Order: sequence, then structure tokens, then C-alpha cells
Amino acid sequence: MATGTQQKENTLLHLFAGGCGGTVGAIFTCPLEVIKTRLQSSRLALRTVYYPQVHLGTINGAGMVRPTSVTPGLLQVLKSILEKEGPKSLFRGLGPNLVGVAPSRAVYFACYSKAKEQFNGIFVPNSNIVHIFSAGSAAFVTNSLMNPIWMVKTRMQLERKIRGSKQMNTLQCARYIYQTEGIRGFYRGLTASYAGISETIICFAIYESLKKYLKEGPLASSTSGTEKNSTSFFGLMAAAALSKGCASCIAYPHEVIRTRLREEGTKYKSFIQTARLVFREEGYLAFYRGLSAQLIRQIPNTAIVLSTYELIVYLLEDRVQ
Repeated sequence: MATGTQQKENTLLHLFAGGCGGTVGAIFTCPLEVIKTRLQSSRLALRTVYYPQVHLGTINGAGMVRPTSVTPGLLQVLKSILEKEGPKSLFRGLGPNLVGVAPSRAVYFACYSKAKEQFNGIFVPNSNIVHIFSAGSAAFVTNSLMNPIWMVKTRMQLERKIRGSKQMNTLQCARYIYQTEGIRGFYRGLTASYAGISETIICFAIYESLKKYLKEGPLASSTSGTEKNSTSFFGLMAAAALSKGCASCIAYPHEVIRTRLREEGTKYKSFIQTARLVFREEGYLAFYRGLSAQLIRQIPNTAIVLSTYELIVYLLEDRVQ
């Protein structure tokens, strides 16, 4: 049975490891997050494309054109940002992201580790139900605490740079939200974040199952020493990438709804109302706008975060004990 001092040191270890993992991942994947947020927005500039349409009944037999809107892709949005706003705009929101990602990841992994200890005493230790309840509890606490920071980040990412004008920094953006919307403004999109807990649960349930397989599988028993450590590390990266990819595809619509709720001066008021409005005006495909950018960003980001977390825990665990 671990002593109180050991439990405290373990909690600090998970806080430190989670914070380091989150910071590294945020820096490397910030441009993709900006593109994803722009794609999710209702203010995305749709391209008008004209398709030829032949009408046999016309007098001269000429073809007529039928206009339709096409959603820009990842590369088009990237090109537009670079041409109109410059490369620095690809890192909009990095400030609040760095301010928030380390504590959010630290809180998340510390809560996840602590919740797992508690639920192991209630359910079958390290079972799927333990991982599900632990991930859900940790996500609920983290989302509740960090939503104001993510609100500021989203607003900054949605702000388009106009030539000759200066964009708001983090503090100016936070002050503007408070002046125009009050304290409640910082919690817009929180209901969508709670809905997104399902993504976290799916991700960690798959990840823990894959991690267990890697530890007990034939590959684990056939390697040893340094080779085993490197194989385990890359195996954890692959497990994290696969689990996050599956979870993102299943639960992605909540991200689009959350971004819409956080837009300035928006017609979107609540989770259900936003879902209905998006479906009625844009169709079900609108719920998956930006998914390609999300997968390109989140899969390596989650692989980096979880593997960095596991590596730091592995390197420091012996010293703590």
C-alpha cells in the first residue's frame, strides 16, 4: 500500500508528465488547429462553382450554367491564410493554448490517474469500465476548469487579419469577451465540450486495451532490454494514434457545434438548437467540416502527448518510488 508521501509524489509526477506532453504537442500542431477551426466556422467563405447544364428545350440548344457552393479544402484554407494574413496567423491562439495546454493536460492526467485508483477499488481492476469512468471524470473536471482559456483561443483563431489593422492579443481578446458578453461568455461551448467527453472515453478505452495487448502480446515477450523499451515506446505512439483516430471520427460533430457556439455575434444559442440549425441549413456533411485537418493534427498530437507522458512516467517512476 502506497504511503501518503508516495501518493503525493505520484500525483506530481503525472502532473509534470501530462504538462510536458501537452506543451510539446500544442506547439507542433498549432497551424493545423487554426485551419481546422476556420473550416468548422459558419463564416467560411464558400467558393461558387458553375456546372454546365444542357437544356434540350432551349431555342439555340446552348448549355446553361447551374451555380453551386463548394466548401474549400484544407489546402485552400492554408493558401488563403498565407496569402491574405501571413504565416504568423497560422499560430493564432498559440498563447492561450500554451497557457492552457500544460495545466489542462496536467490536471487531466492527474485526475485520470487518481480516478483510476479509486475505480480500481470499486470495479474489476484495470477493466474497460474503470478506464471509461476514469477518462470521463478527468475530462469533465478539465473541461469545466479550462473552458475560458479555450474560448479565448477559438476567438483568436477565428479572427481574420485585415491589412493595416492590428489583431488582438490574448489579454485584449479576454477583456473584449468580458466587456461584450460578461463572465458567461467564457463558458460558451461548454455543453458541446461535455458532449465531447464521449470522444475521450472512446479514445482511452481503446488506448488502454491496446496498451494491455502490447504488454502481454507476443511482441512484448520476444524483446528485451533497450530494444524492448524502444519497441514499447513506438507501440504506445501507434496505439495512441489509432485510438484517437477512431474516437475523432465517431465523436467529431461536437467540435463543429462547439466552434459555432463560440463565434462572435452568432445565431447559435444552445447545443441542440445549433445541431438542428446546422443540419437544416447545411446538411449532415457540415458536421464533418475540418475532419481531415483534425485527423492530421490530432493523431500525431495525441501520439506525441501520450507517448511523452508514458516516457516521462517510465523514466521518473523508479526515482519516485
